[in-house]
Amino acid sequence: MTESKVVDILAVFADIGPAADALDQLRAMGIHDECMNVISGVPVTEAMLGRPAQHTNVPRIALGGALLGFSAGAFLAFGVPYMYPYPIQVGRQAPISGPPSVIILFELTMLIMLLSTFLGVFLDSMFPNYRPMKYVTEVSDGKIAILIECPHVEEKKLTDALKKMGAESVEPAEAQHL
Repeated sequence: MTESKVVDILAVFADIGPAADALDQLRAMGIHDECMNVISGVPVTEAMLGRPAQHTNVPRIALGGALLGFSAGAFLAFGVPYMYPYPIQVGRQAPISGPPSVIILFELTMLIMLLSTFLGVFLDSMFPNYRPMKYVTEVSDGKIAILIECPHVEEKKLTDALKKMGAESVEPAEAQHL
């Protein structure tokens, strides 16, 4: 029984249109979305390329941060005034005043939510990454690369098909330290 060799190919396209068409044709050839990775120097959404949406935990982390911030604000606004042995009375005001409490709740909710969102994006993007990555320098010049890592295709057939689809260059992918 022979083991199938994993094909690692980087195809560079000049524009997003040919790259999106190439992704559609690669899917038609039987290459799954899990085997293809789009590398771009500019933000490109999944919808622009006809790919399925990626899963991310950032909204959950942000919601957790918002709940934590709201809880901290509620403690400061409603709990701290009653921690003193004698309530502080200013004139005829209640120990807890409405407008300042709303400001404290809002500010702490937003602060902790923004910090947790930043942390979530930081962790979700696996930054910093010290592993060698498969990359071509043309991506930094505004081009789009498609990395294909697939065990069940022939390298020669795939290379020829990518050149017919409008790839400027098709070469084996090599992992490098960036």
